[in-house]
Parts: sequence; structure tokens; C-alpha cells
Amino acid sequence: MQVQKSFKGQSSHGTLYLVPTPIGNLSDMTYRAVETLKSVDAICAEDTRNTGLLLKHFEIETRQISFHEHNAFEKIPDLVAMLKEGHSLAQVSDAGMPSISDPGHDLVKAAIAEDISVVALPGASAGITALIASGLAPQPHVFYGFLPRKSGQQKAFFTEKLSYPETQIFYESPYRVVSTLENMLEVYGDRQVVLVRELTKLYEEYQRGSITGLLSYLSDNPLKGECLVIVDGNDGSIMPAVQDLLSPLDDVKARVAAGTKPNQAIKMVAKERGLNRQDLYQEYHELV
Repeated sequence: MQVQKSFKGQSSHGTLYLVPTPIGNLSDMTYRAVETLKSVDAICAEDTRNTGLLLKHFEIETRQISFHEHNAFEKIPDLVAMLKEGHSLAQVSDAGMPSISDPGHDLVKAAIAEDISVVALPGASAGITALIASGLAPQPHVFYGFLPRKSGQQKAFFTEKLSYPETQIFYESPYRVVSTLENMLEVYGDRQVVLVRELTKLYEEYQRGSITGLLSYLSDNPLKGECLVIVDGNDGSIMPAVQDLLSPLDDVKARVAAGTKPNQAIKMVAKERGLNRQDLYQEYHELV
């Protein structure tokens, strides 16, 4: 059991501040975020060049420490040591809320383990910002971040989420949106979907409609810029059968590639399709 009193507690440790940055429009930077970045001893930045432009714009002279997915493992002990010595740090990502799709979460866990206060500042979040203007149900919703890249992995991922009633939020590259929507159509059927691009920027755009309608529009209007895909949850209507998408063995392999443990994937596929689990196990492990 641990209780953190963020502002009234007495501690010799510094504080780890999680500071959101704009997702496009610099005017979305809050006064509190600017003041926090000015007051801390150092800023842990995903890309110091990118963050450097932001700091220059707001006349912030605090030194930066490079902190990203490729050096997080070696940097976290040093950062925790600084916090324990009484230095306060801010952690920022290139855009939006830190700890989402970046190594900030590992730093948060390490700080909490040492009883160091972790304080999150509110601010820009692409997923929630797009959701509330999408026209789809804002609650309940599920945020997944980036999707698996390979087609088979995507179909397996969507298959696992097929019956979810929640509105689903995804990040996706503009170069993969069409193929992703095609895979989604195969698994989910022709649901309502909203594609949001260039959020908060000059060319911000919401494309609302069915998946087939959106695919038709995109065939004549190629995408540019950063994208989010928001899709309606399952309303209880009949969806395409999983059996029509992948063979049982391919279904298992796709789920394993997406991160499910082999035996768990075998169990799930066998149960969903009414198959003998042992037979599928032997086929997967090439025992027959």
C-alpha cells in the first residue's frame, strides 16, 4: 500500500513531472506546463531536437536529457538517482501526453518503486481530442495506440476485439490506413468509422462514414499527415465469420505474432471454432 501526497507531502526526493506538449498547435501549451518546464532541474526529452524547438519558442532554458526507447534501459537508473538526490525532472514526449507509446511509463514505474512522487499535468491528447468530435460514442471507449503492421496480425487483433461494444481508437500511418481499413472491413463488417488527420493543425480534417464509404473516398483522395482511426463498437449485429478470414493454423500463428502465448492462442482458436485443442496443438507444433 502506498499513498502519494503530491503537493502536501514532505520528502527529500525530487518530483517527476509528466508534462504534455502540443500535438500540433503550439497555442495548446498550458501556462502550467511552461512554468513547470522552466522550474525543473532537467527535461527528459524523447527527441531533444524536436523539444528544443518547443523550448526556444517559449524561452525555456532548462537543460535537456535525451530519453527514448533506445536508451531508456541505461538512463532510468541515473534519472532515479537524480530524483532521490532531490532534483526534480520533467518528462516529455514529442507530442501529447508522455508515457503513451514512449518509454515514460518505465520511468514512472521506477520512480514509484522508490517512493518518488509522480505528478501528471493535464494537456493535449490526440486520442481523446479526436474522439469527442468524432460523433461516435465517447464512452465507453478503448484506446489501443498503434496497430500491428502485418495483415495477418491485424486480422487476428481485430478478431479478438470483434465483439467489443466500446468505441475503439487507433493510431495509424497514412501509408497503411487503406490496408488497415480493408482488414477491418473483413473482420468487423461495414461499421461507422472516423478518420482524423492533422489534428489541431491548419489542415485538420474529419472524414466520417462507413468503412466502405471511406475507402471509396480515399481512392480519389490520398492521405497526408498524421492520422487516427476511430471505429464504432459492436452493436450486436452479425459479423463475418472468423473461419472465412484465416485457417485455424494461420489464426493461431497470427495471434502468436501479435503477442499471445502459443498455448493460449491454441486454446482460444480451438474454443471459438469448436475444434479439438490437442489436434490443433499437434498441427501447430508440427507433431503430425
